[in-house]
Amino acid sequence: RIAPSLSTPSSLSPSALRISPRRRRYASPRGASPAARWKMEAGGKDGNPLKNYRIGKTLGIGSFGKVKIAEHIKTGHKVAVKILNRRKIKNMEMEEKVKREIKILRLFMHPHIIRLYEVIEAPADIYVVMEYVKSGELFDYIVEKGRLQEEEARRFFQQIISGVQYCHRNMVVHRDLKPENLLLDNNCDVKIADFGLSNVMRDGHFLKTSCGSPNYAAPEVISGKLYAGPEVDVWSCGVILYALLCGTLPFDDENIPNLFKKIKGGIYTLPSHLSGPARDLIPRMLVVDPMKRITIREIREHPWFEAQLPRYLAVPPPDTAQQVKKIDEESLVKVISLGFDKNLLVESIHNRLQNEVTFFLRSVVCICLLCAD
Repeated sequence: RIAPSLSTPSSLSPSALRISPRRRRYASPRGASPAARWKMEAGGKDGNPLKNYRIGKTLGIGSFGKVKIAEHIKTGHKVAVKILNRRKIKNMEMEEKVKREIKILRLFMHPHIIRLYEVIEAPADIYVVMEYVKSGELFDYIVEKGRLQEEEARRFFQQIISGVQYCHRNMVVHRDLKPENLLLDNNCDVKIADFGLSNVMRDGHFLKTSCGSPNYAAPEVISGKLYAGPEVDVWSCGVILYALLCGTLPFDDENIPNLFKKIKGGIYTLPSHLSGPARDLIPRMLVVDPMKRITIREIREHPWFEAQLPRYLAVPPPDTAQQVKKIDEESLVKVISLGFDKNLLVESIHNRLQNEVTFFLRSVVCICLLCAD
């Protein structure tokens, strides 16, 4: 079986809230400054910050608040709204982590990373409107089905690696990759979530924070050594691949010192049922020395990974700046056809605002990119 990991709590996504978040800036009514008009929109005439959504049942309750399902009134698009209580966030000294996760997620537009649609700030709460993913965690999927056939495991793994590579290209390291933080949508596609422990990489700078879940943490992380970033995500992906193919964890022990000893020594066994290519790839990812560990690029070039690779994943994903350039007149027309005001859309783009209008524009662009690939 896969034992639940001994995870360090993720800032925006405590264990009770298995859904993930994103940010909002409102384009505003004509005749007022952008800042003033944003405040007017955020509260709305009736003081309801969620006036554009039809709120449904509670999906979960966590340390900071609750998560509710909602429906965007104008488009009928289902979303998850994470309601974060400002007082609780402040009392738990999580303000900086919450801000960091939101800042990171609002950069991303990738089919296998959870989407942040907008963030609505009110005096008492922060409303984080995000993609609604209702099919649960990859963790539960593995627990229910046991070890997966290589074809199915490869499909999940290809999606995970594509999303992780996108993060790294945008200078973000996740640092808490595990099946519990990988959600599945209606099509059983992976959505990487829970960026509460992620951080931004800077050239020439190293990270040192020991964070994440012990069972999935790289040797250098649990040892408190400096690390660049991508290599620790590669290790975690290696543990995930092992879990997908074997139905168990490579490193597992109820005694934490013993667990750390196994991880630092790279002590694990490979089941005999694995194919040759799989038996070759996993050990390359679980190399104790981070300098000798395989890279994301090398994983993508590995024969096991390349087999049956979908066309849309065959090319490394563009970074955020390149995606923004893809916005064209056809995409604008599609968003306007949803009922959004053309002047509001143009103003939002011009002022670099992130709101429900620009979110739907980015969604259309993302779909167009997938179709083109």
